This record gives sequence, C-alpha cells and structure tokens, in this order.
Amino acid sequence: MKILIVEDEPKTGKYLQQGLTESGFITNLATNGNDGLYHALSNEYDLLILDVMLPELNGWQILETLRKNKNETPVIFLTARDQVEDRVKGLELGADDYLIKPFSFSELLARIRSILKRGHFASPESTNLVIADLQLDLLRRRVSRSGKNITLTAKEFSLLELFMRRQGEVLSRALIASQVWDMNFDSDTNVIDVSVRRLRNKIDVDFEPKLIQTIRGMGYVLELPEEI
Repeated sequence: MKILIVEDEPKTGKYLQQGLTESGFITNLATNGNDGLYHALSNEYDLLILDVMLPELNGWQILETLRKNKNETPVIFLTARDQVEDRVKGLELGADDYLIKPFSFSELLARIRSILKRGHFASPESTNLVIADLQLDLLRRRVSRSGKNITLTAKEFSLLELFMRRQGEVLSRALIASQVWDMNFDSDTNVIDVSVRRLRNKIDVDFEPKLIQTIRGMGYVLELPEEI
C-alpha cells in the first residue's frame, strides 16, 4: 500500500518515511503544499498524511482541493495545531483522522491500519490474495503455503503482494523497482534479482508447483505453470 507524506519539517518527514517503509508501506514525501497537491492528484495513494502549516499551500487547502476534485483518498492530519476548532475544521473538510504532534508512531500506525481496514470492507476479497496453496493476508500481514507460515521482510511482503495482485502478468525489473522500491531501475544493480531469489527461497524452494517464473529478457511472472 502506498502513502503520501506531506511534511515540511525534514526530521519529521524522514522519521515518518523510514518508519512507514519499515512497516511495509511504499512512501512518497513532499515538503511543500504545491508538491503535495500535485502528487496527490497525479498518483494513486491508499492514504495521505498531511501537516497543516505548509509552505505555499496549507493542509486545509490541499484537502479542500482534493475533495472538490472528487478525490476521496483517506487523509490523516498530523499537526501541532491542537485547538478543538482546528480538529473540527479538519474533520469537516473531510479528513479521516487528526493526530497532534508530538505523537507516538505506534499510535499513528494503528490509526493508519484502522482506516485502511475500513476502506477494504467493501471489497474483502482484496485483502486475501490466493494462488494455488499460497495465501497472503494483507490485514494481518501473514503469508502461508500449504498451511505453513512463512516469515517475510517488509520488502519481500510488498514484492509478493505485487506479484499476487498481478498474477499472470510479466513484470519488468523497472516496474518492480518503481512499485516496490519507489525508484528508477538501474541496470547496474542486481537488487531486484537478489530480492526475487530470496522470495523464491521462501515460497517456492520447498513447495510444488513453483510459482515465480523468470521470463528471459523481460522480467518475472507469478502464475501456475502449464501442465505438460
């Protein structure tokens, strides 16, 4: 899942980005209101974290513009503005939650997961991805194959989620890099191949059939192999 952070204080922005990335989310960071609004309108995010006091456009203006453009992406305000009228204003503009700085990261994470969980009620099938005997539970962040629990790192979990959401589709290294690492693919690095190999070692080596296939010169695909 992808989260946009709009925060102009460098230390807080870096802290949020690192913590959420380690928790398994793909993150983007914007440091002013104009960039934040541009990213929010130009890309698809599962959730936005907005400061109120931002350069160029403030958080109120960003949220108001999003809602006027029929963008219903969940929003959490994370701000030092702690007056009751500020909280009321944020919620009336369409925010989903309002958290005061200084904050507990564990509380923020719990609120994020609660909002994302609510958003999946309309399509519960999207929270449990299955192919053959491999199951991925997005809400509980659990993976199992043939009933055996498999422990993955945050990046391995995101990589497997991408494969399972796009079963049968050949994914290029460039696409994987942009979706899982949020970076442009550098042909001189083998980070994608190493990560896929580690994922294979966990979900394929001890099981049949093998699900992750290499398509030479193109990338990787997760699918059931055709019966011979």
